[in-house]
Amino acid sequence: MQPEFASWKKQRIIYLINKIVCTMKKWIAAAGVLFTLAMAACNDDGLDAITTVNSNFETGEEGWVAEFSDYSTKTDTSILKLAAGVTSLPKGLDSSQQAFMIQSTNRSDDVFMYLKKKVTGLVPGKTYETVFDINLGTNAANGSVGIGGSPANSVYVKVGASGTEPRTILKGTEYEFNLDKGQQSQGGADVLVLGDVANGTDQVKYTLIDKSNADKPFIVKANPNGEIWLFVGTDSGYEGTTRLYYNRIIATLQEVKAD
Repeated sequence: MQPEFASWKKQRIIYLINKIVCTMKKWIAAAGVLFTLAMAACNDDGLDAITTVNSNFETGEEGWVAEFSDYSTKTDTSILKLAAGVTSLPKGLDSSQQAFMIQSTNRSDDVFMYLKKKVTGLVPGKTYETVFDINLGTNAANGSVGIGGSPANSVYVKVGASGTEPRTILKGTEYEFNLDKGQQSQGGADVLVLGDVANGTDQVKYTLIDKSNADKPFIVKANPNGEIWLFVGTDSGYEGTTRLYYNRIIATLQEVKAD
């Protein structure tokens, strides 16, 4: 065996071992969240009916689809720099892990960029409490200043669920979101606001932050087909480029028992 080949083979083995370890770490972290949620669901009558979506994007999009809204047909879309897809975490984070990246340049001062996923197999017409736990990569320094607003504190994280598919529709010359998400820092009938994308530091560097609505579950009713659409996104008041990495999205849907 040639020395060069042996060295390459050794490096490849080390890389694969590191990849497996990092993936296991990601699953272990997710398992901890799921165990906590499962224990919280226990009551004197046993375990309530729970459906869990656990996406860490190590195998691709996992049913999530990216879309953008709140901009005009008159806007040159090339300057919006709309982009999305599964890729490695950026420099400064564990690049052996995969995440769903989404970005835009907010020329309209109101761009909403979001991921959506359909959950099936639920009880038609049944009401569910929905809790999101999101692990998000952001480089927006807390208190930073930018055009129109802060790259950190003027970009708001929103989560929602609906029996109606969330989508971008054309109204006149505007691409709008079809559900009620509110505007920027304000919530709406179909969303909850989970704060902003500040990375918790005073430096422009990617950091993983956690967002959850565990203290305020979202109430939603399954449609006649037994489906609920989940969506997570950001509503921006910052007129610059925002690039985020969804490292993990866990959504837990628990049936609300009738009185």
